[in-house]
Amino acid sequence: MATTTPIPAPEAQASISPFGRVIGVLFSPGATFEDIVRKPSWITPVLVSTLLSIIAVVALNQRMSWRDYIVQQIEKTPRGAQLSADQKQQQAEVGAKFTVAIVYAAGLLVPVCFALLVGLVMMGAYNLLAGAGSRFSTAFSMVAHEGLVGIVSTPLFLLVLFLKPYGTIDPNNPVVTNLGALLPEESAKWLVALCKSFDVFTFWTLILIAIGFAAVNPKKLKGAKSFTIAFSVWAVYVVCRVGWAFIFS
Repeated sequence: MATTTPIPAPEAQASISPFGRVIGVLFSPGATFEDIVRKPSWITPVLVSTLLSIIAVVALNQRMSWRDYIVQQIEKTPRGAQLSADQKQQQAEVGAKFTVAIVYAAGLLVPVCFALLVGLVMMGAYNLLAGAGSRFSTAFSMVAHEGLVGIVSTPLFLLVLFLKPYGTIDPNNPVVTNLGALLPEESAKWLVALCKSFDVFTFWTLILIAIGFAAVNPKKLKGAKSFTIAFSVWAVYVVCRVGWAFIFS
C-alpha cells in the first residue's frame, strides 16, 4: 500500500520586535511595514516620539526668550507702532507665560495627534483612490512609526539649538532643512509657507508613508502609485497652507 509523505506546513514568518520596528522603519522600511501590516502596533513608536518631543520642547523653552521674541513679533505688525515700550513689555510678559505652557502641551500631544490625523487622512485617500482596503488600526500604526524620523531630526534640532546664542533660534523654522532658509526675512508669508513645505524630513516621511501603504495592498499599489497618492495629498495640504498664508498676510 503506497504511503504519502506529509507536506510540512509553511513556517510562520518571525515577527519583528517593537524596538526592532523602531530601528527597522529607518533602515529597512519595506520589511518593517510588511510586519506592521500583519500585526499593527503603535504604543512603542508613540512613546518614543513623545519622549523625543518632550526633550525638544524642554530644551527650546530653556534656550528661548519668549518675551523678547514676542516683542519682536509685535514690532513687525502695524499695531506695534501704536504701542509704547511698556505696553509691549506687558503684552510680552503675558504672552510668554502662555507660550511656554502651549509649547509643553504641544510636545506632549503632537506625536499622537499627528499619527491619528495623518493616519485617518491617508487611510481615506488610499482607500478612496486605490481601494487599498486599509483599516484605521493599520494606518495609525504605520504613521506612528513614520513619525520616528524624529530620531534623526530631534538630535539635529538640539545641536542647532545649543550651538546658536541664547534666544536667537527661529522657532518657526529651527532646523533649516527646507527652502525657506534661502529666502530673505522680508519675503511674503505665502512664499515662506510654500518654501518651508519643501523640507527634507517631510519628504522622508512621505516616502515612508508610500512604502507603508504599498505594503497594505501590493496588488493595487504597484509601481509609483503609492508615491503618487502620498505626494498628491501633501500637495493639497501645501495649496491650503499657502492659500491661508496669502489670505491672512
